[in-house]
Amino acid sequence: MLPVIALVGQPNVGKSTLFNVLTRTRDALVYDEPGVTRDRQYGEGEHRGTRFILIDTGGLTEKATGIDSVVVKQSMQAVEEANLVLFIVDGRMGLTAAEQWIVKSLRQINKPVFVVVNKTEGLDEAVACSEFYQLGLGQPFAIAASHQKGIKTLMDSCMDKIKSMSAEAPKPEIESKGIKIALVGRPNVGKSTLTNRMLGEERVIVYDMPGTTRDSIYINLNRHDKDYTLIDTAGIRRKGRVSESLEKFSIVKTLQSIAEADVAILVIDAREGLTDQDMHILGFVLDAGRSLVIAVNKWDGMEPDAKDRVKLEVERRLKFVADFVEIHFISALHGTGVGHLFKSVDEAYRSAHQEISTSQITRVMEKALEEHNPPLVRGRRIKLRYAHMGGHNPPQIVIHGNQTESLPESYKRYLMNCFRKAFNLIGTPIKLELKTSENPYKDKYKKLTPLQEHKERKKAARTPYKAKSKAVAKSKVAGKAKAKKPSR
Repeated sequence: MLPVIALVGQPNVGKSTLFNVLTRTRDALVYDEPGVTRDRQYGEGEHRGTRFILIDTGGLTEKATGIDSVVVKQSMQAVEEANLVLFIVDGRMGLTAAEQWIVKSLRQINKPVFVVVNKTEGLDEAVACSEFYQLGLGQPFAIAASHQKGIKTLMDSCMDKIKSMSAEAPKPEIESKGIKIALVGRPNVGKSTLTNRMLGEERVIVYDMPGTTRDSIYINLNRHDKDYTLIDTAGIRRKGRVSESLEKFSIVKTLQSIAEADVAILVIDAREGLTDQDMHILGFVLDAGRSLVIAVNKWDGMEPDAKDRVKLEVERRLKFVADFVEIHFISALHGTGVGHLFKSVDEAYRSAHQEISTSQITRVMEKALEEHNPPLVRGRRIKLRYAHMGGHNPPQIVIHGNQTESLPESYKRYLMNCFRKAFNLIGTPIKLELKTSENPYKDKYKKLTPLQEHKERKKAARTPYKAKSKAVAKSKVAGKAKAKKPSR
């Protein structure tokens, strides 16, 4: 097992900044406002050849109420998992009563704790650390995470402590994280509840308030000997309703997570019905080329008439994807239908990475051409000669022929449906790339023989003299005409 290091402290002391520095990523959302981080964020770092797992946590506050109490619970769970705890404090604010309460809680876990005094850039380090000695946790470490100052000294001490605890493990081979599944949708549709239900534990914060999840949380999962990575994302509201900069950053992280995922599960609130924003998110997933599974959540407790109404609306508005995207009606709170999502995810992932030979694709295309010929363009028939695979995730099919740039969109959809039906491509979009073949006889008659080239050179050499003689003859004719003109 790799050693685990947890970062804890009050809100806005620089835990996420230090997390990004140690993991050499930008996974943790950083913003100059308290309470940005809420869920536990895991990452992997390395120092002096030793790999370790790092946990970024939400801010600890005394007498927390509401959602803050859930954040504190998540942070303390991270402390329980860790081998070593880094207690981050703000060197500019000095020691506070809340930090003394945090230290009292940390003493109860009986684990090594290092005091890390952050934001010491421009300060005398000895003065900044002096008042933190009274915490009784040993010598504080002065750092400036945003400037990467003092990080090496801190991590050297961490590695020495871990070795002394015999927690260092040999380097294992990098394991595949399996299928990456991004749970996306509008705020408060039940993405975090569904994440916890799929994991079988309270891993991410669930609270009855839109915008609870602010960062994209990556969580590894093994189910029936298959590896998955669940990505719980922040909800995406309509652009006109997004005013806070923090929410804009959260949406950017969500869009990045969709681009990195293999399969996206679009979560829809059955009680609010299918909204225009749901359709916008669905369109973004398809434009990104991600495989898709649709989960209509909060299906429990609805009246039969309301269920029928939602089904009719989903069938009507999602008709353009219903032929290849699996739609599940689930209850994340009670777990109804959640297990079937994994089967659809596996099928969508298989379809997106399926290997198909050139001969198979070409035969399917030829059969489609026999059943329905391409249209005429300026009196000439569009000819499609052969097709082959051009990429995966999503499947990309390259078709060669002539006048392919004039192929109508309706015929492209017809071809995609033929390929989808023939190869059983479920849950993934298909991208067609059309290439027009060059005519091999296009420049045949423009190539001159050696004798023709010689004649052309002679002709070009005589041209200046001919032009000069014509000009002289023209001037003589003009002079004679002027001489014959009678005087008045």
